[in-house]
Amino acid sequence: MKLLSLLFHSREFHRQLEESRSKLYRVAYAWCHDAALADDLVQETLSKALSKASQLRDAKLLQSWLFSIMSNCWRDHFRRLRGTEELDGLDEAVLVSDSSPEEDHARNQIVSRVRTAIANLPMGQRQVVTLVDLEEFSYAQVAEILNIPVGTVMSRLCRARKELKMALLVQQQDWSQVAIRRIK
Repeated sequence: MKLLSLLFHSREFHRQLEESRSKLYRVAYAWCHDAALADDLVQETLSKALSKASQLRDAKLLQSWLFSIMSNCWRDHFRRLRGTEELDGLDEAVLVSDSSPEEDHARNQIVSRVRTAIANLPMGQRQVVTLVDLEEFSYAQVAEILNIPVGTVMSRLCRARKELKMALLVQQQDWSQVAIRRIK
């Protein structure tokens, strides 16, 4: 009976890991803006999670445990690089919908502006804003994931939101000053 319980737990654990892959990728991509690197981080995270599954004491904490592993993988990546590689270049999101081309274009512009604004944030702020605002982790969970005090999470999030607001307002003003000429 115990063997069946372990087998079921293992299958359930694998299923939950697979379901977490897209969330992990979304945050990894928000952190690094490189599809290949984000995929590598997710792979490394899932690999470590599988090999260290016995360390997870409470199945309810799986998500924060996985993001904590990914945060450590991200730090390890920078340790290996030692500042030798620039992480630039945003891939444009392709949004498929039933809306008009004008609506798609407007949505793509907004997504691009927000991604650019997030990419320009310092790494600590970028991590906190993606975990809290995109993945909806609590401040305590983010503090645990990033191994920082809750107060630091709160201050980084506050600064990140202010910087995002200012960056997006500046972009909006820049766009409102663009004049469209009619060519005959």
